[in-house]
Amino acid sequence: MNALISTQGMTLAQGGRSVLHGVDFAIHAGEIVTIVGPNGSGKSSLIKGLIGALNPTKGTVARAPDLRIGYVPQSLHIDPTLPLTVKRFMNLPRRRGSVVEALAKAGLPDLTHRQMSQLSGGQFQRVMLARALLARPNLLILDEATQGLDQPGAASFYRQIEEVRRTLGCAVLMVSHDLHVVMAASDRVLCVNGHICCEGTPDVVRDTPEYRALFGSGTGGALALYRHEHTHDHDHDCGDPAHNADRASEAHDPQRKRPARV
Repeated sequence: MNALISTQGMTLAQGGRSVLHGVDFAIHAGEIVTIVGPNGSGKSSLIKGLIGALNPTKGTVARAPDLRIGYVPQSLHIDPTLPLTVKRFMNLPRRRGSVVEALAKAGLPDLTHRQMSQLSGGQFQRVMLARALLARPNLLILDEATQGLDQPGAASFYRQIEEVRRTLGCAVLMVSHDLHVVMAASDRVLCVNGHICCEGTPDVVRDTPEYRALFGSGTGGALALYRHEHTHDHDHDCGDPAHNADRASEAHDPQRKRPARV
């Protein structure tokens, strides 16, 4: 089966520093793949490399000619004083497709005339999902799309993602901190920390020493939320000194990651 996206030996750098190296990866039609890893491990950089927002310094990235990507970002800030309806937001920039149909696929009623500032957190994320679905993607990418949602809201959102995969037949690539996604919804898991530490089905990955070194063994709860604690050393070659130094810097600067703005 031909891959939608594949990489060989992909290395990525930002600010002159390697953030991810030696990545061999492929995603095929219809599968759900989840990327997990601690903060600063290169998860979002991997997504950027796959979609072409970050060019590799080494290795290659191949994309299928018919690849159509729908992207749901980690966060998006909209000025609450801006008079912006859901319909207008969905069509920025001008897009083709039925807004009402896309909202329905995202599990929302017709909210086209609702102001974006009036949406709940869960409704906002579903509008973001609906906007990504307007392109009828064969690959849907979500970068920590449930950040800021409570546990029931996150679980509901991910159930909708499974329904989208079932109805559209698209592949889904997610960056997530929610363990119930990794252990229940995914076909395959990538554990990332400067490189791919381990990869496979959820049952296989959770028993690897690399995964346990990063997350510990308390991952059995169906709705347990992952909270990474830096209480271990990377004895299983899950990082390099420069990479770990960057993680420490990020830990001391919580404002380092800033939301995108429109």
